[in-house]
Amino acid sequence: MKLLEGKVALITGATRGIGKGVAVKFAEQGAQVAFTYVSSPDRAAEVEKELAAFGVKAKGYQSDAADYAQAEKLINDVVAEFGTIDIVVNNAGITRDGLLMRMSEENFQQVIDVNLKSVFNITKHVQRTMLKQRSGSIINMSSVVGVNGNAGQSNYAASKAGIIGFTKSIAKELGSRNIRCNAIAPGFIATEMTAELGEDVMQGWLKGIPLGRPGETEDVANVCLFLASDLSAYVSGQTINVCGAMLT
Repeated sequence: MKLLEGKVALITGATRGIGKGVAVKFAEQGAQVAFTYVSSPDRAAEVEKELAAFGVKAKGYQSDAADYAQAEKLINDVVAEFGTIDIVVNNAGITRDGLLMRMSEENFQQVIDVNLKSVFNITKHVQRTMLKQRSGSIINMSSVVGVNGNAGQSNYAASKAGIIGFTKSIAKELGSRNIRCNAIAPGFIATEMTAELGEDVMQGWLKGIPLGRPGETEDVANVCLFLASDLSAYVSGQTINVCGAMLT
């Protein structure tokens, strides 16, 4: 039997990068997958087809998780379509990098809204379904930058550190109802976004990684699979670094 057979998963921001990698991994393991995107309906349709090829139900929803009302509607729509939600992966995120002296209020606030407030919005609205069924796994995508900080990313670091604190608190609030909440802190993961950084930047990052390579989206997806499945039934309130010993 597949690890997520009979489960329904919701993943925010899953048309590319880590989010898509998680969606594919979950579909491979038998989960029905609902996912969100903000733009590019054509790409979302392609992801639907790719996931459905595993013999599972898959549907994309155009929804901005940073918007409280849209998040509420999303949860209601997914429950109406799929019957329930067993797993949530709060993955949607953006960067607006810059030194503090040059950072605008807009760039700070936008990162906080998309990266951190979205986690509150989705978790707030999905808890009713999970409380009712007395089970659930919530996985929040943080970052090693949220653990260690990084010059030029004070907004991003603040949002990702906030996710860790939020995760620990929700694990304590909802644990008595068999709802688990964990965070993942990826390090340098090879995605479409990092491919645009340039060779010099890539080599600089690699010098700080003992395993000597960037991570793959599958490396993060495998940890998501562990946290989503019953293999991690006694794991909650934790932050797992997926960073090739970068933070060791």
